Amino acid sequence: MKIVIASDKFKGSLTAAEVAEALSVGLRRAIPDVEIVRVPVADGGDGVLAAALEAGYELCPVTVEGPTGEPVDTAFARRDDFALVELADASGLLRLTGAPAPLTTSTIGTGQLLAAAIGAGCRDIVLGVGGSCSTDGGAGLAVGLGALILDSSGNPLPPGGAALAESATLDLSQLRERLDDVRITLASDVDNPLLGPSGAAAVYGPQKGAAPDDVAVLEEALARWADLVADTTGHDFRDAPGSGAAGGAGFAALALLDADMRPGVETVLELVGFEAAAADADLVITGEGSLDEQTLHGKAPVGVAAACRRLGVPVVAVCGRTTLSPEVLEGAGFAKVWPLTALEPDPALCIANAAALLGLLTGEIVHAWAGDSCRR
Repeated sequence: MKIVIASDKFKGSLTAAEVAEALSVGLRRAIPDVEIVRVPVADGGDGVLAAALEAGYELCPVTVEGPTGEPVDTAFARRDDFALVELADASGLLRLTGAPAPLTTSTIGTGQLLAAAIGAGCRDIVLGVGGSCSTDGGAGLAVGLGALILDSSGNPLPPGGAALAESATLDLSQLRERLDDVRITLASDVDNPLLGPSGAAAVYGPQKGAAPDDVAVLEEALARWADLVADTTGHDFRDAPGSGAAGGAGFAALALLDADMRPGVETVLELVGFEAAAADADLVITGEGSLDEQTLHGKAPVGVAAACRRLGVPVVAVCGRTTLSPEVLEGAGFAKVWPLTALEPDPALCIANAAALLGLLTGEIVHAWAGDSCRR
């Protein structure tokens, strides 16, 4: 029997690799001769770098400027002339060591990480966005790649989204030279525009600590930035789906890096070779910390379920908790779902003992499989 484990992380509890390990231990206890293939996955945000490394990509360490200016030790994943860059690992919420600074945090480190990958000879690069702590419209990303953003007096702008209100000149000559013959793919499942009630500041700013007054400041500054980019390039991407991703980093990727946008989970599944691994599997186990409404909008487990549907392979899910009805879960492609809360109703204990609980759930998964209730 061959089982493929293709789970995302249980946020705040276990990494994707740790989920796979816990399930593997339980499965081997129940079926000693089972063949287990681990393919940790992600949806394009935090965790995509780890998924690539687990799939055998080379780790390329880089030190960049963090979101508040401090040095950050990060990395990109490489295979031949292909590289995977994770914005969250360079410029994400996990890199904040103090209080949120929604007006001044920057994505410059992500630009520097892209520049390092290009400098190493990579010409095909996937940029996974998500988990950003900045709302700078991707201006920092552009600066990290060599762009100059100046105010009306010819001085470089300070980092952060609020400073973009003073942006007057954009010099892309060095950025364009660096990106010559480089292909960038934006991996994201966010379809928000840059501006407006569904935009980067209004929707995601509060999640990054922005008060209502801060949101208004950022909205005005991002509008000025969008005007400047349109005037400089001759193309206006402020309304493009995905331009609001990662605090507007999607906007810079589309407008300045000429990136192509692809759904994050589809991109990751392709990069880690999921379909080849799962094609002859008897069962696929996927999951994430919370199976909820957000899961249905491009999160990793639904992407795995869709791929399994194409392959004709049954898929079940494990999770910390689920807020979805059995009918919705079945409609999303899951033959069955096991939440940890079915074993331990206390969320705090679920988080603390997630690995042990996952090991216990494997017994139920195997029993259900033996009873034919998960096959189709």
